[in-house]
Formats: sequence, structure tokens, C-alpha cells
Amino acid sequence: MKRLIAYSLIATIIFSVTVGNTPALSQSKASGLPMAKPEEVGMSSERLARVRVAMQRYVDKGLVPGVVTLVARRGKVVHLEAIGSRDVENKQPMTTDTIVRMASMTKPIASVALMMLYEEGHFLLGDPIAKFLPEFTNMKVAVPATGDDRIGVPYKLVPAARPITFKHVLTHTAGFANSYRGITLPEFTKNFQQARKPNDTIGDAVKRLAMLPLNFHPGDAWEYGNATDVVGRLVEVISGMTLDEYLQKKIFEPLKMTDTHFYLPQSKLNRFAAVYQPDEKNGSKIKLLEAPTAESRYVKEPHVYFSGAGGLVSTAADYVRFHQMMLNGGELYGARILGRKTVELMTANHTGNLP
Repeated sequence: MKRLIAYSLIATIIFSVTVGNTPALSQSKASGLPMAKPEEVGMSSERLARVRVAMQRYVDKGLVPGVVTLVARRGKVVHLEAIGSRDVENKQPMTTDTIVRMASMTKPIASVALMMLYEEGHFLLGDPIAKFLPEFTNMKVAVPATGDDRIGVPYKLVPAARPITFKHVLTHTAGFANSYRGITLPEFTKNFQQARKPNDTIGDAVKRLAMLPLNFHPGDAWEYGNATDVVGRLVEVISGMTLDEYLQKKIFEPLKMTDTHFYLPQSKLNRFAAVYQPDEKNGSKIKLLEAPTAESRYVKEPHVYFSGAGGLVSTAADYVRFHQMMLNGGELYGARILGRKTVELMTANHTGNLP
């Protein structure tokens, strides 16, 4: 929970959307989103009013400084509201256009980018990623040491039973070392997280990840982690663009996601939220982790590290555009991002009963 609070969105975005044909839309001046009265799309104004009351409890208890909530149905936004503060120290209120760190909500966008390249025929889901990232050739898996192994060895290495495929990295079944569990955790901390340098690119980070042993054989289990950094790097290698360039050109511009960036322009700092974490010495209260200033790592240069696993900043309005595109079967504003059958493929269960 601590990690979730520290790295998740300050703004909580709540979506309740039904796919369907959308008639002529009225536009909100504030967000540019199609708006409707709740009753026009089969929802209740009275019951939606409970959202603010519930979110206010989180603010009053000191669990979060502020919240943005957005509810939409049938392509229409029926509730968009902000409460609390985006910057407690400077007494700045949360607004519906506040820009927040998207953290792992970056992952669906990076994954869509790779599937756009899949639609262009660059690879099959069963292809080894080593076809484009040779550093992932001949991977090793860490397995617990036995009594026959040298004393003090935390694990031993065995060859991976099969290559890492595109499907593995898109479904978190590749077995990559990660930041929260597994016998490779110390090596991940030292050789991936702590080894990062100021001018590193995601390509540098992915090469370091490839040097670490896997936690299990690809396809044998499910474990959440940095796989989507590899997804983002694959987008770069296959497209010949940085992940930043690809997302801007192929997704953000067509979907009118004008406030979504890897690095926030300083001209938008007046809408940037601070980020907080639990205060261990003060019960359930929070304390400042990073101020919304030009010194934030999401603002300051060098602008060279584009993490598909958690690098974007955005707004509730921008992110609902992305999700409405998916709910529409891959299209929004006349811009087709994905084919309908690809969206169906992406939203099917590909991990079955894996542990």
C-alpha cells in the first residue's frame, strides 16, 4: 500500500463507461469532453453526488491531499469534479485540469503503441523479443540453491526453458527481476535501480535488466514488474522513434491528449500536482515526496529517459480520451488507433490459471 500511495496518481479517476454509438455531443468548455446530464445516459444525479462525499472522507482523514473524479457513460461525461489540494504546502487547490504523475497508468498506453506495430505486421506475439533486442538471447533463470551447491550461494542459474516472447512481455509472464519480490531482488536493486545514471535512456536500462537472471521460466507464472519498459523499448527499436516521439505522433495528437507528456513543459507547472507518501511517524497522515517545481524529475532535463512502465504525466480529461478510444473499439474523434479485433485480443485473458 505504501508503494501504491507513493507512486500512484494523486488524482483518482473513476470511469463508468458503456460502449455504444454517440450522437451529437455538447462540449464542456473546461475539459473539451462531451458532457451530458446523468439522467440523459441512464444515471442518477442524486447518487453521483455521493462520489464527492466519499472522496472528501479520504481528504479529511489525511490519506490524500486531493482527488479528481470523472464518471462517463455512453461516451458522455456526467461527473467531473475536484476536491482538496494539489499542493498542500502552497495552498493550491486541486482542479479538474490538474496534471498528475500517471505512474503505472503509462503501461496501457505503451502496450497500445506496441500493438499498433503488431497491426503493421512487424512481429507475431509468439516471436522472441531477441529478434529486436539481442541482449535477451540465452537468458538464465535463478533457482534456489540446494544442499549440493556451494555454501552461501543464494541461487544457481539454469538456462531458460524457452525464449521471452512479445506475448510474455505484454502479459507480465517473462519472469523479469523486479523491485518487490523474488530471490533476485538484491541484484535488481543494485544493478537496475541504483545503477541508473542521469543521462541514461530506457535502452540503457533494458540492457541492464537483460543482464539479470529471471525469477522463473518465461510463460510459467505471472508477476507484475518492469516488463512494460521492455515493451516501450521494443516500440523504439521497431519504429525508429523514441517512445516519446511515437506516443505523441501516433496516440496523443490524434486523440487530442494535449496535456500528456513524459516531461512537463515549464509553462504548465501552475497545474502540476505535488506527490506525497505516508508519514510513518504520523499514523495515516501523508508527507511531501516531491514538490511540483522545475526540479521535479518529471520536468528537469535531460529529457532522455522514456519509461513505458511508468513515466507519463496527464490529466483526467486526457486519460478518459484514451480509455474511450479503447471502449469504442480503437477509434475516437475519427482517428483509428487500433482495429476492433485487436482491442478484443488485448482485453481477453491470456494468462489463464498461471500462478
